[in-house]
Amino acid sequence: MEEEKRTLEETQHPKRKKDNKEIKKRKKLVKKAFLIILAIIVIFFVALIANDYIILDNHEKLNLVINNRNVTTNLKNDIIIENNIIYLSKADVANFFDKYLYEEKESNQLVTTYDKKIATIGFEENNIIINGSVKNIYAHAMEKENVIYLPISEMKDVYNIEIQNIEATNIITIDSLDREQKRAIVSSNLAVKSSTNLIAKTIDRVKKGDSVIVISSDKGYSKIRTANGKLGYVKTDKLENEYVVREAMIEEKQIEGKVNLTWDYFSTSSSAPNRNGTNIEGLNVISPAFFYLDKNGKFQENVGNNGIAYIEWAHNNDYKVWPMFSNAEAAKESLSVTSNILNSYQKRQQLIEDIVTACVKYKLDGINVDFENMKQEDKDMYSRFIIELTPRLKEIGLVTSVDVTAPDGGETWSMCFDRHVIGDVADYIVFMAYDQYGISSKKAGTTAGYNWVKLSLNKFLQTEEIESNKIILAVPFYTRVWTTTNDGKVSSNTIDMKNINRVIPDNTEKKWDDNLKQNYVIYNERDNKKEIWIEDLDSLKAKVSLIKENDLAGVGSWQKDMESNEVWQMFQEELNLK
Repeated sequence: MEEEKRTLEETQHPKRKKDNKEIKKRKKLVKKAFLIILAIIVIFFVALIANDYIILDNHEKLNLVINNRNVTTNLKNDIIIENNIIYLSKADVANFFDKYLYEEKESNQLVTTYDKKIATIGFEENNIIINGSVKNIYAHAMEKENVIYLPISEMKDVYNIEIQNIEATNIITIDSLDREQKRAIVSSNLAVKSSTNLIAKTIDRVKKGDSVIVISSDKGYSKIRTANGKLGYVKTDKLENEYVVREAMIEEKQIEGKVNLTWDYFSTSSSAPNRNGTNIEGLNVISPAFFYLDKNGKFQENVGNNGIAYIEWAHNNDYKVWPMFSNAEAAKESLSVTSNILNSYQKRQQLIEDIVTACVKYKLDGINVDFENMKQEDKDMYSRFIIELTPRLKEIGLVTSVDVTAPDGGETWSMCFDRHVIGDVADYIVFMAYDQYGISSKKAGTTAGYNWVKLSLNKFLQTEEIESNKIILAVPFYTRVWTTTNDGKVSSNTIDMKNINRVIPDNTEKKWDDNLKQNYVIYNERDNKKEIWIEDLDSLKAKVSLIKENDLAGVGSWQKDMESNEVWQMFQEELNLK
């Protein structure tokens, strides 16, 4: 019966047997294909492990490696090589070396600054002027297809770099000489890999005994640069005898810890005070009013024998001397006096030479630039002045500090500063945290309320993006006595911090304003209302707390001899000054 049934099924389904054969055949083909693929994978891994993976780079594209980083994809224009001179476009030089690179239309030159150097290069003559000295070179700037190019290989002294053109691999390397460089010896023949991944292409080969630059080491691998300029990875245990070729150049700060600066002001018709026998607790920088622009825009000094004695006194007490350089006399004459200098490259350079000469002559430690009351449209040119002054002072080991007002204010007193650029370029930017309500105010108010100082400081840090360790917060040693008459007229007169209590009538109640962090008094004198927002130890201590909270560079104070004596001890304790 079973046999009949099976025969019947085979008779009824002749296609089923054929399908089964096809399935078996397909399975054999799939298995064979799988084995072939597996064999290919095995061969691939064997080749990889045996370091026989093909080097894909055919060196067709010119690559630029700066400080062991391939920046080729960041280039804005092609690199040009002519007569063995390497040219980078102005945009690329600005991107990699000097973001303040400037085309000076007056003299048809490019002006570049870098660390301790300011240099000018033209479009015709084969020379470059570095910090006032002319150096002959083999090329000049040029323009091609509306793109300006600089001969970077002839500007090594400006940017403190070394350049190598590796023609075999079409790579140009540029290394900053102020950065550390380490080398090691390869202990065996190696393939240099593009990454530390198991599957990584070989980008170069090194032989036993080759010297390579060691960039970094981590988790058993070292990133290296080969003699061909290639950047890749090898196992760290394949390197030996690592040594430092070049130490990093670390610039020492003049002031260790917080700056404590005070201005010592005297008029252009007076002379420096005699401070022999005086010692100021915690002070480390003093800024006498030695230098100024006169009404004709000429650099003038007010040092003399008294000033020389003053400098000697300061240095004997271990104070750094950063004299104030003011444009106040020029500004009294006209805003145009300062503007005329700022808008001329030649006049700026002459002014800078005058400053440098005076600093060397009197063995000074820095300069404090206090230009105020300037045209808003000269904001960028004032920045240019600071950009060009700073490297000249750095060259001789001097500090550049620049005074600025609060970010919000009038065109000629506040809007004339590019605080971001000044804070980026100068060693210190000094925020003169006063006057919130000044002599021209038609409303009585505080000289420097805590909340206003804090708000303004946050704009320096957040909006202007200035590094906190570059900001000196300057506080006032004075306040104002405000008078409001019956007819509503408001006026004020300045009073020294040390004399405030002599002015306030006996039995006048002081009220603490916790927003301003100040004591406030109001009283009547004859028919007039008198108001004083008091600057005392408590108000100054509150403002100084912002220095600690924001890790600022230190404190400044305007001006010496207005203070009460205990303020110096407070500064010393609050800022941990020696």
